[in-house]
Amino acid sequence: MSDTKKLTRRSQAWFGRQDRDGFIYRSWVKNRGIPHDQFDGRPVIGICNTYSELTPCNSHFRALAEQVKIGIWEAGGFPLEFPVMSLGETLLRPTAMLFRNLASMDVEESIRANPLDGVVLLMGCDKTTPALLMGAASVDVPTIGVSGGPMLNGKYRGKEVGSGTGVWQMSEEVRGGHMSQEEFFEAESCMHRSHGHCMTMGTASTMASMVEALGMSLPGNAAIPAVDARRNVLARNSGRRIVEMVKEDLIMSKILTRSAFENAIRINAAIGGSTNAVIHLLAIAGRIGVDLKLQDWDNIGREMPCLLNLQPSGKFLMEDFYYAGGLPAIIKELDTVIDKTALTVNAETLWNNCKDAPNWNSEVIYAFDKPFKEAAGIAILKGNLAPDGAVIKPSAATPALLKHKGRAVVFESSDDLHRRIDDEDLDVDETCVLVLKNCGPKGYPGMGEAGNMPLPPKLLRKGITDMVRISDARMSGTAYGTVVLHVAPEAAAGGPLALVQNGDIVELDVPARRLHLDVTDEELERRRAAWVAPQAPAPRGWTKLYFDHVQQANLGADLDFLVGKTGAAVPKDNH
Repeated sequence: MSDTKKLTRRSQAWFGRQDRDGFIYRSWVKNRGIPHDQFDGRPVIGICNTYSELTPCNSHFRALAEQVKIGIWEAGGFPLEFPVMSLGETLLRPTAMLFRNLASMDVEESIRANPLDGVVLLMGCDKTTPALLMGAASVDVPTIGVSGGPMLNGKYRGKEVGSGTGVWQMSEEVRGGHMSQEEFFEAESCMHRSHGHCMTMGTASTMASMVEALGMSLPGNAAIPAVDARRNVLARNSGRRIVEMVKEDLIMSKILTRSAFENAIRINAAIGGSTNAVIHLLAIAGRIGVDLKLQDWDNIGREMPCLLNLQPSGKFLMEDFYYAGGLPAIIKELDTVIDKTALTVNAETLWNNCKDAPNWNSEVIYAFDKPFKEAAGIAILKGNLAPDGAVIKPSAATPALLKHKGRAVVFESSDDLHRRIDDEDLDVDETCVLVLKNCGPKGYPGMGEAGNMPLPPKLLRKGITDMVRISDARMSGTAYGTVVLHVAPEAAAGGPLALVQNGDIVELDVPARRLHLDVTDEELERRRAAWVAPQAPAPRGWTKLYFDHVQQANLGADLDFLVGKTGAAVPKDNH
């Protein structure tokens, strides 16, 4: 028999049928003891879980998912949890970024192919957040994000240490002879002392903040520590809320508007957010159909101040940020610059969610008119070395180096860098510019976090702590320094970066937004004629597909055939 009942929700195309196939869809799900009345048309909610013991930041997600489930049950929904590829920044080689787009495909196809009316995204570690948002955006069903939350502050010998940031600092101290290996090992056991992602304003904290800034989570999502009971409350309330979102048909495209992305760019500047947010928000916008350009980051965020005194740009850590008031307190300070009408997942505007938010600690969260740092937005550089753009985070740079001219010391790859950087005979001084090639989307492959190059030990011993560094790579959001990243086109795609040679003069002028190679056009053409394009790093599989189809950093490094969305149309039956 056929089903003539009008199907009001996607899930009813599976569970609402009265024929043979309906029997199949319901009966196999009942093997867990699901009562028949759970298939009565109530919203079916998918819980997209990136739990993995190989992703330490997300290793507590089993418990978090249970809280989401309780909330869904309480609101009259039917939760069904499913796994997708989990991307652990700390263990995955060659880089988690190589697999961001693959994980997004897993998310997209898992949502579309299953009887889901809405979805809760559980995400924490750096690439899990953009991957899940990208995949869900390509389907465009009602969606809410729940981040895993940051770790508690690291504690070492009476001082607080920040994940990532402390690693870069202490490893340079070891290389410079200022810290023993034994002390280094001791700190290793003190830095990460609870579940959660990096507690600095690294990429994980930045992207959790971007989820909230974009309106894709309930207020407070960004900063509640992973082990604070209030993280569980947020998860449960998110489960409740997604059921109502399905009933309201509040799909992602109603929230992820141009205004939402503009707000996120401004908020990213205000928190001193990671440069990785640039590439991820460009990719998310590309999936949902918002025309966001690399230059928008400069046009919109250029004069934005940094209000948050947080590592790596400042002193404090995410636990302190939460106790001070979290992201709502930052957004309240931005009342004159944000779009107050931008919608969020709780059907309120971003402004209504934050207009009464208190600031409990003015040492952590500064006022807009008396900021922690002036004009701290991510800067977009262009010039003959980066025709399609490059990025730098001025708030994490040495002010005296933001306008600098120096001799290039060139490394052809990350392997070349690691092989030569500690060489006492390396021809380098503190006025030089370190240039790293072939670490972009195609070159690494996957655009590894190699951009914050270590300094030569002989300069560290002199007390030098920063140099101008330029590459087509990314860097960890926990890192710092005068580091130019995401140079586009990358070296492996034949960009001008591929043509830089030792001894060339490179000019960085951040105030003028200029990145210039002092070599004549004629000489560059001569070098280009001798340049040989690299072969694909693998003959088959995902890496080959990625290499053949990845876009450049200025476009978000998505695959060319994934840009845009297919929507949530119900696929044909499987019988």
